Amino acid sequence: MGGNTYGKFFRITTWGESHGRALGVVIDGCPPGIKINEDEINKELNLRKPRNDELSTSRKEADRCEIMSGVFEGKTTGTPISIIVFNKDVDSSSYEKIKGIFRPGHADYTYFKKYGLYDYRGGGRASGRETVARVAAGAVARKVLEKEIKGFELFSFTKAIGKIRITEIDHTSLRRDEIINDRLWCPDKKISEQMTQEILNAKSKGESVGGFVEIVARNVPAGLGEPVFDKLEADIGKGLLSIGAIKGVEFGLGFNLSDLLGSESNDQMNSKGFLTNRAGGIVGGISNGEDIVVRVVVKPIPSISKEQKTVDIKGKESSIKIEGRHDPCAIPRINPVCEAMVAITILDHLLMQKSIGGIN
Repeated sequence: MGGNTYGKFFRITTWGESHGRALGVVIDGCPPGIKINEDEINKELNLRKPRNDELSTSRKEADRCEIMSGVFEGKTTGTPISIIVFNKDVDSSSYEKIKGIFRPGHADYTYFKKYGLYDYRGGGRASGRETVARVAAGAVARKVLEKEIKGFELFSFTKAIGKIRITEIDHTSLRRDEIINDRLWCPDKKISEQMTQEILNAKSKGESVGGFVEIVARNVPAGLGEPVFDKLEADIGKGLLSIGAIKGVEFGLGFNLSDLLGSESNDQMNSKGFLTNRAGGIVGGISNGEDIVVRVVVKPIPSISKEQKTVDIKGKESSIKIEGRHDPCAIPRINPVCEAMVAITILDHLLMQKSIGGIN
């Protein structure tokens, strides 16, 4: 199985399965001298793990990481950093009942077609549990970026869940420490309450819901990104689309740009800089110094208790009702995963740019 490594200068290789003994990541290319410890990584992991409420799965993993290498006396050494997170609350019993029956919306069928077998216990590598390794790596990337870029900020918020959404938002007023205090990472309390009800209504019917997450990176210097095949937005898009539940990505005004004229779409400039940020901070594949604004579509969790039609590994038609412990919505647990992939990608491009002489 290939495709477990991401990045060029700051490279991460993740491993592990949902119901395996552990998951982890090996980070290569991290600069030496960065202060980092397990508590800082665990702080990020805590944002991804389930909360003790009706909006989360009942699987309660502690998600406490252990740094196995690459850190000495609280600082990175420049050698590979290995981080491990042990699974402590695995229960595969509900999956035994549906062994050999493909779950709609999951990667069971495609894995079986590709490899001739698949891990039916929660999806193995295709499980959302895999993202714990990304968040650990993202915590390290964030620490490097905060050291290397003055005033660097990275945050995300929930823009929509189901049919409930925020119509307008002022990015300049948003702060991560305030956003994460909301149970759904929504900066509008009234909308958050409506989103909560949207999730609970779906859950009561044996259903799940999706939504939109918006990610913002502030004070990213101009000049990051390779202008042809390795555009900054192309790599950010790849990183985000590699997250299992993400089915679409847009930058700045995104698809709404199609409704505009050229004069309305362009970000004009004066002596002080750009007058607007419709491009989302990236032009010609290269960062322009404005906020990088990227939005992702999160599909509904495919594990639902409502009966669905499917087939088994022999091609026989069947029906399935999925039991077990599942989230009714991937949001907001997916939010820190999105942030992690953006942090990893920006750092990769920052180190790439430094290799040819830094930033102008």
